[in-house]
Parts: sequence; structure tokens; C-alpha cells
Amino acid sequence: MSWSAKQYVAFEDERTRPARDLLAAIPAGDVRLAIDIGCGPGNSTELLVERFANAKVCGLDSSSDMIEAARKRLPQVQFDIADIDTWNDSGPFDVIFANAVLQWVPDHATLLPSLVSKLAPSGSLAIQMPDNLNEHSHRLMREVAADGPWVGKLAGTAGLRTEMADASAYYSILKACCTRVDVWRTTYHHPLAGGASGVVEWFKGSGLRPFLEPLDEAERAQYLNQYQTAIERAYPALADGSVLLPFPRLFIVATR
Repeated sequence: MSWSAKQYVAFEDERTRPARDLLAAIPAGDVRLAIDIGCGPGNSTELLVERFANAKVCGLDSSSDMIEAARKRLPQVQFDIADIDTWNDSGPFDVIFANAVLQWVPDHATLLPSLVSKLAPSGSLAIQMPDNLNEHSHRLMREVAADGPWVGKLAGTAGLRTEMADASAYYSILKACCTRVDVWRTTYHHPLAGGASGVVEWFKGSGLRPFLEPLDEAERAQYLNQYQTAIERAYPALADGSVLLPFPRLFIVATR
């Protein structure tokens, strides 16, 4: 699956806010080496550079388009193309930062202890994942995918995102290998101009991409038209024409 840095940063302020909140929860300490896994276009990496001014900060992402954008944004930082589930750098890292990426990586019960093993003593694994698969926005993606000429092309698309466990399950997984685990859930309410079209534009940079990529141009236009019509019913516009998009996210900070 490919990613577009340009589309992703169309809502950069809103997408970066959870990264700021996650970063603020990392315990203070001596950070010499930090990495942003799934760094995207470098907006979250930039926060690490600012917070840990004396540390070596690096980043990785599976998307060449995202890495190209990150390198332009932060030419002093080393960025590499790599898949998180096969990433083999043993560190040890003082901070591993995973903002809005692990929902695309399978087998969290194996993955999270593996990431902790790359931490230095007292190092922190900081995770933020969208927890919105059961929100109208994502339920409607699946419903539209199952009702149109693209059914065959999109048959396995809904399963590309990892089904998240609940907070207690993540706590148990990480408490077995960490001294401290902090888990919380926050729902952001983003005001988006343009009503339903604003919601569609938001998700064209993230959740909609797996549904749109297999389609040809005509199918893509038809899919988006049906999706936007459904979104209009699910998220009625406010008096000023905007939509308040609820966006729940799960946060975890685990200290080795």
C-alpha cells in the first residue's frame, strides 16, 4: 500500500496534536538515542528533535514518499525505509516513538515485547493508535466497499488494519516486560470545514487509502461519491457548515 505525504499533511496540525500529547507523557530522563518508527513526513520526528535536543534522533517508514518528505523537512536527521515488523536494529534506544502506525502492523502480542527488547534500561516505548474502526467513518468505508462493482477488488481490504485489543490487554502484554505502563484513551473532536467533503479529505490521507488504491479512476470517483453521501448522513453539518469529527485514540507509554 502506498502513502501520499502531500495528502497526509493537509491536516498536519490536527494529526500532530496527538503526537505532542504522547511526547509530553514520556518520563523525563537522559535520552541519547531516539527513533520515530512509522515517521511519516517527519512531523512527529520534528517534535522528538525539539524535545531531545542533545540526542541522536532517527526515523523509519515503509513509504518512500513519506521518507522523501521527511528528509526534505529534516535534512540533519537519518531516515531509512523499513518495515516495522522486520526492523532488526537492536539499539538500545532510550525512546521508541510510534505515532499512528502500529494499527497497520499485525500481531501486537509479539510485536510490542520485541520493541521493548530494543530499549535501554529505563527507556520508553511510546505508542498512539487511532481507535476508530467502529466509528461511522470506518464502518461506512467497509459498507461502501461491500456494495458496488469493486467488491472483488476490495474483498480483503477491511482486514489490512490490525484489530486492536482493549486497554487491559495491552497493559498485560507490556507489564510482563516493563516496570511501568501507562494507558489512556482520548477522543479528539476535530472541526473540519466543508462538511462531509472535509471528512472525506481527512481520510483520503489515511484510512481510505487501502480502499482507493486498488480501484481505477472511475471506480475511485464512484466509491468516494457513495462514501461522501453516507458521511453526510452520519455527520450532519453544523450551522457554520463544518463537521465536528470525533476521533478516539489509544495511548501507551511503557518504561522498561
